[in-house]
This record gives sequence, structure tokens and C-alpha cells, in this order.
Amino acid sequence: MFIQTESTPNPATLKFLPGQAVLGTGTADFPTADTAGSSPLAERIFKVQGVAGVFFGADFVTVTKTDDVDWDHIKPAILGAIMEHFQSGQPIMAGEASAPAGHAEHTGEDGEIVEQIKELLDTRVRPAVAQDGGDITFHGFDRGIVYLHMQGACAGCPSSTLTLKMGIENLLKHYIPEVIEVRPVAA
Repeated sequence: MFIQTESTPNPATLKFLPGQAVLGTGTADFPTADTAGSSPLAERIFKVQGVAGVFFGADFVTVTKTDDVDWDHIKPAILGAIMEHFQSGQPIMAGEASAPAGHAEHTGEDGEIVEQIKELLDTRVRPAVAQDGGDITFHGFDRGIVYLHMQGACAGCPSSTLTLKMGIENLLKHYIPEVIEVRPVAA
């Protein structure tokens, strides 16, 4: 098994490509070791000293490290953990756990606007940020403000504010006049 790695715009995050499906569809975010219980693979990666977060996409694993370790020191152990997991035959997600769809539900008025926002995110934004090892999902819409949840390499990325304001906000405002601002939300 050959696992490729790619850098991301976030220097604290690396993207690992095992050459086979990780989730197939959807994403799974494990911002801390305490949240990794539903995934044997995430638990295995968190055992590496210096791992701060794990994120799964369709065909990649994104790992975020703590500031006090260098990639040169932990990358081999992470590669080993991913390889061991795929060779073990264990599932990526345990039991009935599955990847969530991503977007938060929205009820009430503005339903049509929210559907347009989700459609633009799914077709224009999410494929681009997946290339960088992350995901951005809809969290809410209130009085013209779109709230988005940033995951994987996008969470804590130095260029995430620029991506949100100059990229996503401009895109949504262009297609949906009711949108006046885009803001990130914490998990």
C-alpha cells in the first residue's frame, strides 16, 4: 500500500491519500481524541503523539498536528497507523456510525434561500475545499447572515478568513441577493 501526502493551505494540517475510499460519501470530523470513539481509524491516528485533529473525506484523511511537534517527526507514525488500519480489515467507522450529511437542517421561512445556499456550497465550494483537505458545511441562516462550519484543514487555517470573505461570501452574494454576510461558527 502506498499512501501519498499533500500539503494544505494550513501548515498544521497534512492530507493523506491512501489510494482507496475512506468514507466514499460524506465527511467525518474528529476535532479531539475524545470525539474519535466512533472510528477505529481515528482512534489509531490519535495514538500518535502530537495529533490534534483528524478529518475523513471521500478518499482522504486529513491530520492536524499540535504546534509543539514537527511533521518530520510524526508523519512516519501517522503513515504507519493508516497503513496498519487498512491492512487490519477493521471498518473506518464502527458499528452503525456513519458519516453525517454535513449540512444542518433549517426549518421555517427562508427555506428556499437556504436550499440555494446549500446547492452552491455543494457544487462550487465543497469540492474546492476538499482538494485542500477540508470541508465547509451550512450551519444556519439568520437575517441575511450565513453561518458556516469549517472542518479539517479549513478549521484554524490562516487563509480561512480570506476564503470565507473574499471567496464564499462573494459567491453567495452574487447568486443570492438576500445574503449580506458569511460568518464561521465553532463546532
